[in-house]
Amino acid sequence: MPSLHLTKVAFSCASVETLQRRIAKRAEGGELKVATRFRPKRADELIGGDLYWIVKHRLVARQRILRFDPRKDGRIDIVCAGDLEVITPIPKRAHQGWRYYEIDGVIADDDSGAGELPPRMYAKLAGLGLV
Repeated sequence: MPSLHLTKVAFSCASVETLQRRIAKRAEGGELKVATRFRPKRADELIGGDLYWIVKHRLVARQRILRFDPRKDGRIDIVCAGDLEVITPIPKRAHQGWRYYEIDGVIADDDSGAGELPPRMYAKLAGLGLV
């Protein structure tokens, strides 16, 4: 399994259920295209890796990255498998665009319990730098 992945904020998704509905609507032919402005410099290393979605300051789901396709408007499509795999929530600060995410092997469950906090409480604690 590749150890290089991407993280991306699921903009305007209040929950993993909202993300699931959005992806179900947008997926075509078993694939989901996520537009981005720039092709990652390490794109070859990302193929076969995962796109991890951030909702409410937590990694909540992932999709396999299949390829990168150029668009007519000059942007790039990150083409992912259409199925969304929900994972045990892992605390992760939000960011703009996408970021590389390097891990070795399978993500271990976070045993701190921070991923299970209510979203509003976690966001306040994250804002204070406590998680």
